[in-house]
Amino acid sequence: MSSDAPFNYSYETLAVSQPRDYVKQVEINRPEIRNAMNQTFYREMRECFRELAVDGDCRVVLLTGAGKIFTSGLDLVDSASLFSTDTEVGRKAVELKQRVSEMQESFTVMEKCLKPVIAAVHGACVGAGVDMITACDIRLCTQDAWFQIKEVEMGLAADLGTLQRFPKIIGDESWLREIIYTARKFSSDEAREKGFVSGVFETREAMLESAIETACIIASRSPIAVQTSKASVLFSRDHSVADGLNDVTTWNASMLQSEDLMKATTAAMQKTKPTFSKL
Repeated sequence: MSSDAPFNYSYETLAVSQPRDYVKQVEINRPEIRNAMNQTFYREMRECFRELAVDGDCRVVLLTGAGKIFTSGLDLVDSASLFSTDTEVGRKAVELKQRVSEMQESFTVMEKCLKPVIAAVHGACVGAGVDMITACDIRLCTQDAWFQIKEVEMGLAADLGTLQRFPKIIGDESWLREIIYTARKFSSDEAREKGFVSGVFETREAMLESAIETACIIASRSPIAVQTSKASVLFSRDHSVADGLNDVTTWNASMLQSEDLMKATTAAMQKTKPTFSKL
């Protein structure tokens, strides 16, 4: 359901723009420190995507990074308090669980937002950056991009989504365990070969052009159909085929009665382009 309330989208760590109708671009905007993710970033991601979820002028989201790289991952200086030992261990554990749960939600919110999210990665995508893009619907990158699940190198397990979502994105579990356990970097070509990204581009400009083109195509489709499809894909990922079929039947019991179906059918017969109302 969309909201008629105005959306400010004014953030300290994110820059939000609208490059095309119904397409919002969310850019990580800390280029001076390689788009490292601090606690303000995590909070603003939750706020931003909760607003995008109900913004009728948004049907697709493009996720990018400002500056030379996409993101260097966790801001270690900002997060130093997470690793302090001043607090009694039991109380520190409760505090850490709460903080990590909030950080996890900062990426899960992209799945809860039923607007498709396209990640466009250039340069490097490290640690929490990989966690983040595993929660996106579509991943593109530049030829010079590289990725790293860095957490094991830093003495901990990735805990913001990589270990849960990555295995459901690709089919090569042996390769995935290798890059997790060794924390080695992997290239754009390797990412494409394994199915982690669906497109590799020579330049950032070419990648963004393609990402926006794809976003515009998605934005031109019925928002009811697109959002129902995303909800069904996500549900089916974590449930049996039978449960997934029952879920999509429930969705379509309503969707088959929508005006979008009639508009799309009529347009197809008349060879015209349908226009869909805001959702």
